[in-house]
Amino acid sequence: MIVDILQWLVSAEEWSGDGGILVRLLEHIAYTFMVILLAGLVAIPAGLWIGHTGRGRWMVTVANALRAIPTLGLLFALTLVLLPRLPGASAFIVPSIAVLVLLAIPPILSGTYSGVESADPAALDAAKGMGMTGRQVLRSVEIPIALPLLISGIRAAVLQVVATATIAAYVGLGGLGRYLIDGLAISDYVSTAGGALLVALLALALDAPFALLGRYLVSPGLTGRTPRALRQTDPLPAGGTA
Repeated sequence: MIVDILQWLVSAEEWSGDGGILVRLLEHIAYTFMVILLAGLVAIPAGLWIGHTGRGRWMVTVANALRAIPTLGLLFALTLVLLPRLPGASAFIVPSIAVLVLLAIPPILSGTYSGVESADPAALDAAKGMGMTGRQVLRSVEIPIALPLLISGIRAAVLQVVATATIAAYVGLGGLGRYLIDGLAISDYVSTAGGALLVALLALALDAPFALLGRYLVSPGLTGRTPRALRQTDPLPAGGTA
């Protein structure tokens, strides 16, 4: 079975054509980026505002409660409602994207809000004491401090969307989920297992850039890492002076 899956993955025939692996892979990536972009446009400003002002915390609670809604049920319900109202392929893509956006908003919103709220009150008081306005405090103090949790929230959302977009293939969405749905329908377990493997590899591949992003964007003072410039500085001799 493993040999068959590997042969399926490296077969040039499987990678070509409209329904080939390359097209399905690009579809899956495109849907994921579209969903994360839309969810980020909603969740990040809202999380910054809630964390900075302390108002509207109920929105975080409501967003987290949305996670309890069965994704597949909501997907079918929204598709049935929009199917007669939308033309062509959009009748399947729009409800799928909408459900995936709803799924991606809670982790991004919670990460952004928690990151801003985790800012040390003493640091905020010091910034205000220096004459910073509320917007300057948010931009120069709270957002840098919030970056680790903000990026963590986006990473969680990406992994969740990559996995759930596979299920959305049930209602006609393209992507790698087609291999699982179509493979099970005709008992083609090689393509089913190959599709599942590709989804897992894609999730790991999309997670890696965010890990690097967190490493280079987050201040070393927040991560406990020692900046390279300091590591390369020769230590002072014991009891000596510079």
